[in-house]
Amino acid sequence: MALLVHLKTVSELRGKGDRIAKVTFRGQSFHSRVLENCEDVADFDEIFRWPVASSIDNNEVLEIQIFNYSKVFSNKLIGTFRMVLQKVVEENHVEVTDTLIDDNNAIIKTSLCVEVRYQDTDGTVGSWDDGDFLGDESLQEEEKDSQETDGLLPGSRLNSRPPGEKSFRSKGKEKTKGGRDGEHKTGRSVFSAMKLGKNRLHKEETQRQDEPAVLEMDDLDRLGIRLAEGMDPDSVSLASVTALTTNVSNKRSKPDIKMEPSAGRPMDYQVSITVIEARQLVGLNMDPVVCVEVGDDKKYTSMKESTNCPYYNEYFVFDFHVSPDVMFDKIIKISVIHSKNLLRSGTLVGSFKMDVGTVYSQPEHQFHHKWAILSDPDDISAGLKGYVKCDVAVVGKGDNIKTPHKANETEEDDIEGNLLLPDGVPAERQWARFYVKIYRAEGLPRMNTSLMANVKKAFIGENKDLVDPYVQVFFAGQKGKTSVQKNSYEPLWNEQVVFTDLFPPLCKRMKVQIRDSDKVNDVAIGTHFIDLRKISNDGDKGFLPTLGPAWVNMYGSTRNYTLLDEHQDLNEGLGEGVSFRARLMLGLAVEILDTSNPELTSSTEVQVEQATPVSESCTGKIEEFFLFGAFLEASMIDRKNGEKPVTFEVTIGNYGNEVDGLSRPQRPRPQKEPGDEEEVDLIQNSSDDETEEGGDLASVSSTPPMRPQITDRNYFHLPYLEHKPCIYIKSWWPDQRRRLYNANIMDHIADKLEEGLNDVQEMIKTEKSYPERRLRGVLEELSCGCRRFLSLADKDQGHMSRTRLDRERLKSCLRELESMGQQAKTLRAQVKRHTVRDKLRLCQNFLQKLRFLADEPQHSIPDVFIWMMSNNKRIAYARVPSKDLLFSMVEEELGKDCAKVKTLFLKLPGKRGFGSMGWTVQAKVELYLWLGLSKQRKDFLCGLPCGFEEVKAAQGLGLHSFPPISLVYTKKQVFQLRAHMYQARSLFAADSSGLSDPFARVFFINQSQCTEVLNETLCPTWDQMLVFDNLELYGEAQELRDDPPIIVIEIYDQDSMGKCDFMGRTFAKPVVKMADEAYCPPRFPPQLEYYQIYRGNATAGDLLAAFELLQIGPAGKADLPPINGPVDTDRGPIMPVPVGIRPVLSKYRIEVLFWGLRDLKRVNLAQVDRPRVDIECAGKGVQSSMIHNYKKNPNFSTLVKWFEVDLPENELLHPPLNIRVVDCRAFGRYTLVGSHAVSSLRRFIYRPPDHSAPNWNSTGEIVVNMEPEVPVKKLETMVKLDATSDAVIKVDVADEEKEKKKKKKKGSSDEPEEEEPDESMLDWWSKYFASIDTMKEQLRQQDASGMDSEEKEEMDNIEGLKGPMKGKEKAKAAKEEKKKRTQSPGPGQGPEAPEKKKSKIDELKVYPKELEAEFDHFEDWLHTFNLLRGKTCDDEDGSTEEERIVGRFKGSLCMYKVPLPEDVSREAGYDPTYGMFQGIPSNDPINVLVRVYVVRATDLHPADINGKADPYIAIRLGKTDIRDKENYISKQLNPVFGKSFDIEASFPMESMLTVSVYDWDLVGTDDLIGETKIDLENRFYSKHRATCGIAQTYSIHGYNIWRDPMKPSQILTRLCKEGKVDGPHFGPPGRVKVSNRVFTGPSEMEDENGQRGPTDEHVALCALRHWEDIPRVGCRLVPEHVETRPLLNPDKPGIEQGRLELWVDMFPMDMPAPGTPLDISPRKPKKYELRVIVWNTDEVVLEDDDFFTGEKSSDIFVRGWLKGQQEDKQDTDVHYHSLTGEGNFNWRYLFPFDYLAAEEKIVISKKESMFSWDETEYKIPARLTLQIWDADHFSADDFLGAIELDLNRFPRGAKTAKQCTMEMATGEVDVPLVSIFKQKRVKGWWPLLARDENDEFELTGKVEAELHLLTAEEAEKNPVGIARNEPDPLEKPNRPDTAFVWFLNPLKSIKYLICTRYKWLIIKIVLALLALLMLGLFLYSLPGYMVKKLLGA
Repeated sequence: MALLVHLKTVSELRGKGDRIAKVTFRGQSFHSRVLENCEDVADFDEIFRWPVASSIDNNEVLEIQIFNYSKVFSNKLIGTFRMVLQKVVEENHVEVTDTLIDDNNAIIKTSLCVEVRYQDTDGTVGSWDDGDFLGDESLQEEEKDSQETDGLLPGSRLNSRPPGEKSFRSKGKEKTKGGRDGEHKTGRSVFSAMKLGKNRLHKEETQRQDEPAVLEMDDLDRLGIRLAEGMDPDSVSLASVTALTTNVSNKRSKPDIKMEPSAGRPMDYQVSITVIEARQLVGLNMDPVVCVEVGDDKKYTSMKESTNCPYYNEYFVFDFHVSPDVMFDKIIKISVIHSKNLLRSGTLVGSFKMDVGTVYSQPEHQFHHKWAILSDPDDISAGLKGYVKCDVAVVGKGDNIKTPHKANETEEDDIEGNLLLPDGVPAERQWARFYVKIYRAEGLPRMNTSLMANVKKAFIGENKDLVDPYVQVFFAGQKGKTSVQKNSYEPLWNEQVVFTDLFPPLCKRMKVQIRDSDKVNDVAIGTHFIDLRKISNDGDKGFLPTLGPAWVNMYGSTRNYTLLDEHQDLNEGLGEGVSFRARLMLGLAVEILDTSNPELTSSTEVQVEQATPVSESCTGKIEEFFLFGAFLEASMIDRKNGEKPVTFEVTIGNYGNEVDGLSRPQRPRPQKEPGDEEEVDLIQNSSDDETEEGGDLASVSSTPPMRPQITDRNYFHLPYLEHKPCIYIKSWWPDQRRRLYNANIMDHIADKLEEGLNDVQEMIKTEKSYPERRLRGVLEELSCGCRRFLSLADKDQGHMSRTRLDRERLKSCLRELESMGQQAKTLRAQVKRHTVRDKLRLCQNFLQKLRFLADEPQHSIPDVFIWMMSNNKRIAYARVPSKDLLFSMVEEELGKDCAKVKTLFLKLPGKRGFGSMGWTVQAKVELYLWLGLSKQRKDFLCGLPCGFEEVKAAQGLGLHSFPPISLVYTKKQVFQLRAHMYQARSLFAADSSGLSDPFARVFFINQSQCTEVLNETLCPTWDQMLVFDNLELYGEAQELRDDPPIIVIEIYDQDSMGKCDFMGRTFAKPVVKMADEAYCPPRFPPQLEYYQIYRGNATAGDLLAAFELLQIGPAGKADLPPINGPVDTDRGPIMPVPVGIRPVLSKYRIEVLFWGLRDLKRVNLAQVDRPRVDIECAGKGVQSSMIHNYKKNPNFSTLVKWFEVDLPENELLHPPLNIRVVDCRAFGRYTLVGSHAVSSLRRFIYRPPDHSAPNWNSTGEIVVNMEPEVPVKKLETMVKLDATSDAVIKVDVADEEKEKKKKKKKGSSDEPEEEEPDESMLDWWSKYFASIDTMKEQLRQQDASGMDSEEKEEMDNIEGLKGPMKGKEKAKAAKEEKKKRTQSPGPGQGPEAPEKKKSKIDELKVYPKELEAEFDHFEDWLHTFNLLRGKTCDDEDGSTEEERIVGRFKGSLCMYKVPLPEDVSREAGYDPTYGMFQGIPSNDPINVLVRVYVVRATDLHPADINGKADPYIAIRLGKTDIRDKENYISKQLNPVFGKSFDIEASFPMESMLTVSVYDWDLVGTDDLIGETKIDLENRFYSKHRATCGIAQTYSIHGYNIWRDPMKPSQILTRLCKEGKVDGPHFGPPGRVKVSNRVFTGPSEMEDENGQRGPTDEHVALCALRHWEDIPRVGCRLVPEHVETRPLLNPDKPGIEQGRLELWVDMFPMDMPAPGTPLDISPRKPKKYELRVIVWNTDEVVLEDDDFFTGEKSSDIFVRGWLKGQQEDKQDTDVHYHSLTGEGNFNWRYLFPFDYLAAEEKIVISKKESMFSWDETEYKIPARLTLQIWDADHFSADDFLGAIELDLNRFPRGAKTAKQCTMEMATGEVDVPLVSIFKQKRVKGWWPLLARDENDEFELTGKVEAELHLLTAEEAEKNPVGIARNEPDPLEKPNRPDTAFVWFLNPLKSIKYLICTRYKWLIIKIVLALLALLMLGLFLYSLPGYMVKKLLGA
C-alpha cells in the first residue's frame, strides 16, 4: 500500500528567491530539493511516496507547504495547500491545480499543481499500469531535453521502468550549487527521493558549497554510466566488478562472480596459551597443576607445591589443520587440579572455558595478560574458586599477532580490571540454564538400504519408515541427546535438553544435530547451528537468548541413501548443503539461576526432560506458496554431461523432488471458506501427474529432457530457441513472511551500501576526483534507508505466531537502524577529503552490522535448489535463498531476485566443488524465478522479458492464473556482438616456467569464440576484435537494450598436450545499440574497461576489454559501423581493436637501472652462470648487459639503459612491464630463469618536483632551535627499571637509584631533588629499558592527549559503533590514528618532542617491527623485484608465493613522456649516461664489516616435548656460517642473548643476512625454530643511511659511546656533498647552517676526565636528526635503534614462531675501522642474603585437645621459604603446648638468593628432574612465605595460616600485636607498602590468614618477624648463624614450662599441672574423697556396730 504525491509546479510566486516544498501526510514530512533563484514559477517535479500500513481513511488530509528557503534564517512560509483524500481513496488517482492559503487562511494568488495516487495492498483500488506517472508530457519533454543536451542515455523506453523511476539525467559539466547532494541536476533519480522516502532537513542544507556535479563529462565517457540507467550518480559503479554486475534495470539480478564455497576448507591454526600464574585458589595448602585443553588435546603445567598462588609462566602451543567452522567451535578449557600425581588424577579446583571463536574475534586475535575466573562445574552455588592469569592467542595463516609491550605490573595486579572476558561481558557471570526444546521433525530422508524392509513388507505387508532419528545438542563442550523415535519420518519428541553454564556464555554457537540411530554407527542426518549472538542482545535494552518455537531447515547431502555417502561432511554442517534434509521444530530459552536457592541441583550435568508440547499453529498459519520458474537459457554445460539428455529440477523443501523426496509431508490443505472464490475445478487429472486432493493444479518441477548441442570443444548448450520450459510448484509452509521481509529490507540497504563503498574505494584507488562526495551520497542513502526501514518494519504487529524472538529482534533492529541512520547522518557531515579513508572504515562496520542483523535465525521457507540431472543422476546444483525470491507489494521488501532473470552457475556438490574441479562451470542457466503466496500469484510473470505467449497444460487452458508449462517467444531480435579483447594483466602462472600461454574464450548465449594464443606471458595484449554474427535474442528490443544477457569470458592456458588449463573467469555486460540509434558518442564507441578475473574465490588478474551488442536492422549488416579488415597481414586474419576504442597512445621513454641479480636458484639442476635481464613493455624492450660470471660478481657492468615505447595516455591503462631473466648457455641457447611482471608503472612515473612548495622558494633562514627548554612539570623519564619491560634482562643499578625508582612507583611527589644517576653504574641495558619505557610512555601520552578534536570525534563515532570500548582499546585505536598522522621525527621523541625534558639517560629507538616496515623497505632508489618460476599454486597444499621465488632482480625504473623536462637536464653535474638516475653509487664489489647485535628473543615456539626450547643463535651471510651452539640457553622461550657477531662480507655476492634461532638437542640434529632474513645491500646503499644508526646524543666515553667511525660533522659534510646541498657552514659555536636551515645546539662537551672543550659535533648531530627538513634531498636518517623481527619457519608458512630483537651495523672496509663492539651481554643477577628472624607469635588458633584435661592448645612452629617449598623451606623448633596462642622462637632463617632488579625476579637454576641434562633457569617473583603449623607426633602436621610478602611491596608490619589486623594482608585498609630492597631492615607484626569453610578469610595468628637484606659481600663480612647458632647467636626464648613435652620430663609436667593450675581442684577432690571414704566406712561398719550394740556384746 502506498500513497504517491507528484508535486509538479508552483506558479504565480512573487519576487525571486530559493524555494522549497514540504509535503506532510500522517505526520511524516518530506522536503523537496531547493530550487534556486526561481522567479514566478517553481518547477519541483518530484515524487514522494508513503508506504501505508493501514488503509487511508476518507477524511485524512495531505498538506503541502511552500517556503522561501534561507540558508541562515528559518524558512519563510509562502503558503499552504491542504487536501482531503476522499476523492483519492475513491478514484485512486487525482490531479489538482489549486491556490494556496497563507497563515491567516486567506487565499493568495500563488497556485500549485499536484497529482496524487493511491494503491491499496490487495490492489483493489486501481492497479499499476506501467509508466502511469511517466507518461505525462512534462517528463517526456524533460527526457528529450536531457537527451539532446548530452545524450547520456539514448531514448530509453519510458514505460518499462517501475513506477516513479525517472531516467538518469546529467547536465554535463554544469556544477550544481543546489541543496544537499546537488540533487537533480547531477542526475539523482527520483528514486532516491521517492523510494527511500527522503527526509531532507533544512539545517543541513547549509553545506552546499562542497558539492559540485559528481560526474564530469570526461569521467562519464569511460565510466559506463550507460549501465546506470535509472540510478543515482552517486551509485554509478566505477569498479570493474561492480560495473559489470551493477543491476541495470529491473529485469535481471546480479550474477555471483565468486564460484567456490569458501566454508569447509581446512586451514592451519595455532592456539598458543601462556599460563603465567594463579591466585586466590580455594583450598588449604594445595599442590596445584593447571591443565590446558583445546578441543581434545590436553597439556599440563608442572606442579607447584603447597601454595595457593603458584607462579608457572609456561607456554603451550596447539597446532590444528581444520576448517574455520570446526576450529572456532573448539572449546579452550583451563582448569586447576589439586594434588595430581602418577597414580591419581587429582581433584578439580575450578575451570574456565570459552570457544576459540571468542578469542579469534578479539582485537589482534588475542587476550594478553588476563585473569580467567575459575568456577566449579559440579557445585554452582560455590562462587569463584580462584584466578589464572594467562595469554591466549589464536593465529590463522597470514595473521600476525602483535605482542603488546607489557603494561605496568601494578595494572595487572588489578585482577578485576583485567579479566579474561570479551568486552561487554560482565565480570560477575551468573549461572543459567539453557533449555533446548526439541518438538518434532519433518521430511527426514530414508537412512536405510530398505533390503530388510522389503522382505518384511513381502511377508507382513507393513511398510516401515526407514529412519530411527534422535536429536543431539552440543554446547560448550557438553552434549545431550533426546530419545530415539523408531521408524519415523515425522518423529515427535517434545523433550528438552538442559545445559547449565555461566551466562553470558563464552561459546558462541550451539550445534543441533538430527542423527539416525544405527546398530553399527550413528550418522548425522542434518546439522543446524544456533548462533547465540543472533538470538540475544546484550545491550541495556537487550534480551536473553530466546528462539522459537520455530522450524529450522537442515541441508546436507543429496537424499538418496548410499552406504558410503561421499558428502557425509555436509550433514555434519561442514560446507554448503546441496539438498534439503529435514526440518526441525525447536525452541530455546534461558533462565538465570538464583544460586542461593537451596533446592537447586548444583551439578552442571546435561539433563533431558519432557517438554510441554506446543500447538500446531504456534509457528504460523499454514499458507499455500507458489514457486514459478522459467528457464530462458542453459549453456556452458560441461562436455562430460553432453552425451545424455539433460533435465533441470527445481525443489523447495521436499516439494518438487521427484527422485528422492520420498517422505513428502502430507500437508493439511487450508480449508476453503465458503466466501473464497477459488478457481473452479475444471481439471481432469492427467494420468502422469499425481493427484493432490482437491488439486487445482499439479506441480511440474522439472523441465523435459533435452539433448545438449555442441557449443565448442569444452561446452554444450541446450537448444531452447524460442521455447522456454517452465516449472511451478505448490508448497505449504507456515506464513512467516514478515521475518523475511524485514531481512530483505536490511539486505537492500546493505547491498546499496556495499555497492557505494566499493565505488568509493575504486574512486580512491583510481584517484578519481571527489570520492568524499560519493561517500556523502552513500551515507545519505544509508540514513534514508534506515528511516524507510523504521516505517516499514513495524507492520502486522498482532501476528499470532510471532515468537518472543521476533518481537525482541524487531525492537533491537529498529533501535540499531535508527541509531545507524543517526550516525550515518553525523558521519556524513564529517566526511572531508582527508578523512575519506577513515570514514570508509567506519562505514564498513555499518555494513557488517547490517549483514549481521539481516541474517534471520528462525527460518521459515527452505531454500530453493536447482539441480541439473542427466540419466537420472544429480550432476550439479545451485542454491537460491528463498527470501531472495519472495514477492511483496512493497518494493523494499521484495526479494532481490524475485521476478528477475538470474544467471546461475551450477557447481559440483560437496568436496568435489573445492579446488580446480569446482572452478569449471557445470552449466550456466538463465532462470526467472518468482515465489509468493498462491493468492498473490496474479503477476508472477510480470518480470519476464516481454514478447511471449503462454503454453498451458490441457487442464489449465483459459484460466488466467494457471501457470504455463512453457513460453513461446514471438519477438526475436538479431544482433551482432563485437568483443574487443585488448589485454589482460597479472594472470595466473599455469606453466612450470612461471608463465602461461593464455587465450581467452568468450561465451555469449550459445556461441563462443577464442582469441589467439600468446606464448609465454602473464600480460597478454591480444588487441583482437571477435565478431559474433546472427545472435538471436528473444524478447522486446527495448528490454534487450536495457538488459542484455551477460557475456562470460574464460581465460585458459594452451598446453601442447592434454586439455587447456583454466586460469580464470569474468563477466561483462555489453553496451547495446538498437538499429534506430546512431553510433555516436557518448555511448559509442565504448571505452575499454577493467574486469576483475576470478579463479575460485581468489582474484587472478584483470581483463581490459569492451563489448558492444549491435542490432541488425531490416537493412542487414550494411547499417552497422564498418569493420576494418586485418591491418597487419603478419597476424593472419585477426582483426585488431578498432581505432575509436583502443587507447590513445603517447610516446614515453622508460629508463631502466640495472643493478644486479641475487640468489638465483638452479635451473634444471644447472647453475646459472651468465644471466641477462630482458625488459619488455608493450612490445618494445631493452636487454641488460650480460653478467659474465655470476658467481664472481652478480652486478651489471652497464647501469642505465632506456627504450621508447607508445603507451596509453591514461595511466590506468598502462600495460604491465615484464622483467625476464635468461641464462645464456653454450651454443647460443637461452633458458628462462624466472620472470616478474610490474603490474602498475605508476609508482615509477617521473613527476617533476613542485617548486611552489614552501621549502623551495624560501630564501630566508629557518632556525631550528634545539636547546632543550625544561618545562615546569618534569616528566620523569629516568631509568624506570620496573617490570613493565617485557624484557628478560639482568640489570644492575645503584641502590639509591633503585630506592628512588621504587619511591617514584609509589608516585611520591615529595622529593623534588633528583640526584643524577651515577654514570659508572649505567650500561647499555639501562638505556634499553629507559627506551622501552619511553616507548610506552609515548603510547600512553598519545592516548591521553594525542588526539586532536577531529580524532576525538572519530573516537566517539567508533565508540558509538563498537559499544563502550575499554580504555585499552580506545588507546589502541588512537594509537593507530596517531601512527598514521605523525611518523615520529626522531628516536625516542614522539610528536610531543618539545615538552619532554632532556632525559638523564640517553635513549635509543625501539621499533616494535622490522626496520624495513618503518623505512619503506629501503627502496628509496633501489627496488627489488622477485623473480618467479613454476605454476601458481592454489591454496590446496597451503604453499605460498615464497616457494616460487627463484631469485631477485635489483634495479629501478623511471618513465616519462618523451621530451625530458628541461630543468632536469640543466641541473648542475647532470650526467646524461645516468639519465634520471643521477648520483648513484658505483656497483663494484665492496668489502664491508657487518656487526650483528642480537638482544633477545620473545615468545619462541616450543621445540621440545616439555613445552620449552633450548635456543641458540645461528647467523649466515654468504659463505660465513656462525653457530653459537655452546652458548645455548636452557629451557627458555624468552631467552636474552645479549651478543654481538662480526662478519666480513663483500657486497654484492654476500648481501642476504639470515639470523636463525635453533633449538639445541642433546641427540639428533638441532631443530630450526625460526629465522629472519635481512637484505643488507638495500640498507647499505639507502639514502636513509641504515649502516649505523644515529644516536640521540654525541658522547665519546661511557655507556653511550658514539659507535660510528665517522663523527657527526663528517657525516653531515658527506651528505651535503652527495646531495649537492650548500653547507655545512659551522659557526659561531653552537650553530650550523645547511642549505637554508640553521640548527643550534650545545657547543661544548666533556671528555673522560671531565674537561670541557668546544665542539661542533652536537649541532652537526642535531642537523642529522632533522635531515628530513632539508629541502629536496632530505629524508629521515635511521636512528640508533633496536628492531623487532618476526621469526618464520618455512615448514609453517605465514605463522610467526616468535620474535627477535636485534640491530645491524655495517662499516665499509675502506673507511677507518670502527671501535670495539658495544658490550650488551646480559646483566648478571646480583647475589643477596635475606635474614629473617621469627621472634614471637600470638593469637594462634588452638587446634589440639589435651589428652588428659581436654584443654585447647597448639604445638606451634613457623615455616618460611623464599624460592619454593621444595628448595629452601626452613622450620623453627616447636613451641609445645601453647595454651594462649603465644609462641616464642627467637629463630633465624637465612635465604641466599640471586635477584634481577630490572625484572623484580629471583633467578633460580636447578635441574628439572633427575634425568635433566643441565640446569634450567627459572625466574620467580620475590615473595617470602611465612606459615604457622601445629606439630603432631603421629599424624601429619596441621596447617594453620600463612602470609605471603612480596619483597618489593609488602605492608609495613604493625608495631604491636594488638595493632596487627587481618585487613593488613587482604588490602582492605590502606597500609603503607615498603620494599625490603630500599628499607633493608624491617621489623613488625604481620597477620596470618587461612580460609574457613565458606571460603572467607579468617585470622589464624600473628607473627612478629624481622627482615634484614644484605648483599652477598656484606653478608660475608658480617656472618650470622642459622637458627640460634654461632656466630651472633640469638638468646633462647623464654618459654613457660609446659612447653616441655610430658614424656620427656614427666615429673616436671606433673608438678606443673598439680602445683599451678589444679591445686584447689585437687584439694577439693581429696577432701571429697575423704568424706566419701568416711561415709563408706561408716556404712560398712554400721551393721556390725548395730549388732554389737543390740546384742550388747
